[in-house]
Amino acid sequence: MSASREKKLRQDQTASGYVDPKAEKELEKKKAEKRSNVLYSVIAVLFVLVVAASFLWRSNVISRNATALTIDGETYSAAEVNFYYQNVYRGFLQSNSYFISYLGLDTNASLKSQTVNATAASMMGVEEGSSWHDYIMDNTVKQMTMIQRGLKQAQEEGYQFPASVQEQYEDSLNSLKTSAESTGMSVKAYLQRNLGAIMTEKVYNQQVLRMLQYQAYAQSYSDSLTYTDAELEAAYQADPKAYDKAAWEYVVVSGAADSTTDADGNTVQATDEEQAAAKETAKATAEEILAAYNSGKSLESIAGNYEKATYYNTTDATYYDGVVGNWLFDDARKDGDTEILEVGTSYYVSLFHSRGREEYKTVDIRHILITPETGTKAQGDEGYEDEQTQLKAAARTKAEEILAQWKSGEATEDSFAQLALENSADGSKYDGGLYTRVTKGWAVEEFNDWCFDASRKDGDTGIVDTTYGSHVMYFVGYDLPAWAASVTSDLQEKASSEWSTALSENADVQQSDFGMKFVG
Repeated sequence: MSASREKKLRQDQTASGYVDPKAEKELEKKKAEKRSNVLYSVIAVLFVLVVAASFLWRSNVISRNATALTIDGETYSAAEVNFYYQNVYRGFLQSNSYFISYLGLDTNASLKSQTVNATAASMMGVEEGSSWHDYIMDNTVKQMTMIQRGLKQAQEEGYQFPASVQEQYEDSLNSLKTSAESTGMSVKAYLQRNLGAIMTEKVYNQQVLRMLQYQAYAQSYSDSLTYTDAELEAAYQADPKAYDKAAWEYVVVSGAADSTTDADGNTVQATDEEQAAAKETAKATAEEILAAYNSGKSLESIAGNYEKATYYNTTDATYYDGVVGNWLFDDARKDGDTEILEVGTSYYVSLFHSRGREEYKTVDIRHILITPETGTKAQGDEGYEDEQTQLKAAARTKAEEILAQWKSGEATEDSFAQLALENSADGSKYDGGLYTRVTKGWAVEEFNDWCFDASRKDGDTGIVDTTYGSHVMYFVGYDLPAWAASVTSDLQEKASSEWSTALSENADVQQSDFGMKFVG
């Protein structure tokens, strides 16, 4: 499992009063990459259905068996195409939720009536004024082609789908049934409300299984990709900034002017003059803090003397193309360097310590998550806390029973994996509770501390209590150094993307005008 690459520095900037450029940066990134996002999320529809409202045009007179599309000679009905169309569309919305307002997309209106604006065209690499429906349909065809060809390739290779595919399939159908029941609807009616009047249980079930099978096959391909030490080192040396982490201390001095309240209680925003004055004050404060540090005081102690100054100490800062990122990752930077950096309306009093790749070993673990049952009392009700304590204790007891069951049996990694499949509330259950190449800070503190205990050894077991419940733990062993795990993940992702894209290209696609009327 690769290290998280959250842009922590930019979050800190936002907190200090800086206008976050995340949207603009991400749009530029997407423009450069010109990604088609063929797959987006292969099984997004499985999860969105639980809460999604219907936004499809419905008709009670259309034929469920009308052929809409033919790919390499294999035909698909309008209902089948609509299934993938909605999967691609909902996956797109999930992947780009932050940018929807920039894209000018009205999610409450038909895509057939909407055209792509300049921002969306630039981001997605398509022509301005083209149809949103056509964009989603193009990617629907690519996704369907990729799955069709992938499954054919799996069959030709004699690939055996893991038993977990069937388990996940049955769980997804049970979840669908539960969701339908919660709304007082039959599964059929629920599907038709969410996926259109032409949808049937048979079509839905068949395509969900195909998606899960493709997902398993694609994952097996990715997992099969391995790299030598020399290849990993070469990839690292090609772009060290992408993998290095920086350690530094800094004090953020906010230069944002405070708003005021008028006699009627209305908020009055600061004038330009007041904002400029506040920023000048912040700059002067930053200079005072740096002078105090140079006199021998610590940044942390100094910051406590100023209302608008906040101290931070970060050991895992990642690179980004911005004021702070470029200063931290300047090759000339050395331990003890200081500087006042202007970031938006704030000033950063910065103290650099180090930069380099993380050499500690990642870990492979399995776990079984036992979550507390849902209580009968709402938060704030009398007895709520006592009930929660009892429910957590019951979850802990169940976790202890599962661990005892494992110890009394074969007590192997395989038997632990089977218990995870049968009992865990975590999505990793379908992989036997397995997480590989776990990095420090990836999980909540209690989970992380158990994994990276200095005394940890292969085969160790235990129970860890977190906010999520009680985790039955199994330590598989140590894996690649953190930097190498991150490089491996990137190489696998790139190769897998190229592989899946190749599957979707140059297909013989034929559309039926009649059947396609009922798609979208």
